Amino acid sequence: AHEIAELAAEFRGVFALETIERYVSESIDRMAGARLTDFLPLFVHRFARERLRALAQSEDKITKDVPEVLFVCVHNAGRSQMAAGLLNRRAAGRVHVRTAGTDPAEEINPAVVEALAEVGVDVAQEFPKPLTDEFVRAADAVITMGCGDACPIYPGKRYEDWELEDPAGEDLETVRRIRDEIDRRAEGLLAQLLAGRGGDEPT
Repeated sequence: AHEIAELAAEFRGVFALETIERYVSESIDRMAGARLTDFLPLFVHRFARERLRALAQSEDKITKDVPEVLFVCVHNAGRSQMAAGLLNRRAAGRVHVRTAGTDPAEEINPAVVEALAEVGVDVAQEFPKPLTDEFVRAADAVITMGCGDACPIYPGKRYEDWELEDPAGEDLETVRRIRDEIDRRAEGLLAQLLAGRGGDEPT
């Protein structure tokens, strides 16, 4: 009830209470497999909030101040989390990033968390999330990693598939190599997104 009240206040004038209640209920169902059950209410609240924001953006009920990027991999536990963390670090608020998985894992790969921490990117508070239609509709760029066939296609969006090694089950040295390749691609993507908006080149 507390989570619904907070979201109702945030989205007052945008969505009816019934819509918010439905999205929270759906989010509870879709997050049922997540580990760290002590944090599940927080994860559900964050997931429902992101879905509602994405829905509002896709319906032009709230404006997008910066480009929206969606990274999708199978488990949302490795490649997509690395891409989001690394792009966020480079973008410094000049893009907004979401991640999702077509078959989300229970938790983020610990080697991925460690490899990102080495370069100053903290994803310890992130969690694997299922792919939703709202996330795709709200995105300006959709980057898939080994799961492109499972992602809905909508007109007017930029779609790319990054062929990357899956870090699942790999040692830290391999995960570092994947991290560095993703960072190189994130740098190029950011430059293209900012150029498309007439923004500053990334530093």
